[in-house]
Amino acid sequence: MKLAYWMYAGPAHLGTLRVASSFKNVHAIMHAPLGDDYFNVMRSMLERERDFTPVTASIVDRHVLARGSQEKVVENITRKDKEEHPDLILLTPTCTSSILQEDLQNFVNRASLESSSDVILADVNHYRVNELQAADRTLEQIVRFYIEKDKKQHNKKILEKTKKPSANILGIFTLGFHNQHDCREIKRLLADLNIEVNQVIPEGGSVTDLKDLPKAWFNIVPYREVGLMTANYLEKEFQMPFISITPMGIQQTSMFIYQIQEILEKLLNTKSFQENLNFDQNTNFYKKYLDSTFYKKYVQNQTTYISQAAWFSRSIDCQNLTGKKTVVFGDATHAAAMTKILTTEMGIHVVCAGTYCKHDADWFREQVLGFCDQVLITDDHSQVGDMIARLEPAAIFGTQMERHVGKRLEIPCGVISAPVHIQNFPLAYRPFLGFEGTNQLADLVYNSFTLGMEDHLLEIFNGHDTKEITKKSSSIVNDSNNSKFEWSKEALQELSAVPGFVRGKVKRNVEKFALENNHQLITLDIMFDAKEAVNA
Repeated sequence: MKLAYWMYAGPAHLGTLRVASSFKNVHAIMHAPLGDDYFNVMRSMLERERDFTPVTASIVDRHVLARGSQEKVVENITRKDKEEHPDLILLTPTCTSSILQEDLQNFVNRASLESSSDVILADVNHYRVNELQAADRTLEQIVRFYIEKDKKQHNKKILEKTKKPSANILGIFTLGFHNQHDCREIKRLLADLNIEVNQVIPEGGSVTDLKDLPKAWFNIVPYREVGLMTANYLEKEFQMPFISITPMGIQQTSMFIYQIQEILEKLLNTKSFQENLNFDQNTNFYKKYLDSTFYKKYVQNQTTYISQAAWFSRSIDCQNLTGKKTVVFGDATHAAAMTKILTTEMGIHVVCAGTYCKHDADWFREQVLGFCDQVLITDDHSQVGDMIARLEPAAIFGTQMERHVGKRLEIPCGVISAPVHIQNFPLAYRPFLGFEGTNQLADLVYNSFTLGMEDHLLEIFNGHDTKEITKKSSSIVNDSNNSKFEWSKEALQELSAVPGFVRGKVKRNVEKFALENNHQLITLDIMFDAKEAVNA
């Protein structure tokens, strides 16, 4: 637990609420003090949804502190059961309820006796996990609950599979970064491969249908932050293979498709699976799924006619970006994928790749090994800001916080990961995954580098954004002797002649040179000396 004005991943109860409210007809009750119930406002504002199940807050007030919470919590559960008739009521503990050391499981057991809905307590340690870890655990807990419930009721021994190859998409949920658009793109890709979508969970899913998850042939986990625990559970219980490759960028999307091919070939050549499908009677139907040339032709057609990223990477526009320095930071999934795209598909130099998912640090390091100069694993935004200021990249690809850092340092930034602002919930179709996603990423990268020219053009034509030169100290030097430098009139005139999109970098280099050489007044000669020192 920490007090901060900025967090990359929120408290655990937010992750639990995001999963619960993503399902249809599931009601979450949060046991928390007044002020923690901002989730409904945040979701309705960002997702722009008209119809979603709001979260109910069971407020911890002075009366609760005096008498205990049991009566109030049980009353809220039974009241919502009668009013809303949900399939599931999920009680969400918070740090406050943990501090009070209340036995919420006992509250749930008592409420279950009086409710027609299923009632469960989110099994999350709110001191040890963050928002993403809690969401992953809560999704797995709900899936396990309903599959175990179905086993007890029906005692099925033979597991049925869909006749046509099908997949579950796990981990698409509310407030996710471009999740809705990515899901549409994955569905389109699967449809092109003649593969059905069995279920998408939790977004738009029903908990009463979770018992049918094992009917799918395999599972897809687009983002490893949420859905991986559920995929591991289904693999262990029902031997369901899963794909955890994120289809982001041309190479990763192609690998994603070829892994689907490998899974289908393996399943269709397994005797027990063949018996389940009556394979001998439908050999011709399944033959097309074993044709390797089909998948190769599909990838070739998509990269030729749908994705323009491969063509763009060979164009003079992209070649002009070759070798430029960038910093990448975000959740493990998007940061790792973006690092590979910039390095291998566009020839851009990633000087630092980082993630705030400290629990997934080993996987992240393994993924970006050889694709960047250094790795940063932290959830402290000030460390990220200091790193960016020190490295002085030409562009940043990160979260909303890195965008703010970039504005302060006059470095352009493309947002590629949560946490985000409302502008990153576009109404237009903007996937980051699949072949259409490669076009969006190419635009994002190119625009992030080139839009800096706008300041220069506005200055040339006396536009409204003409900037005044300010005498502020360099943000890259953290030295106790660092004072504000004096600039001579001639030096300021020379600095004002530098294009706006690189002026900040030039100013920082000159001030750094002046500090290293103990100059308080920056003259024209010192500017030229600093330029020679940089080029030396």
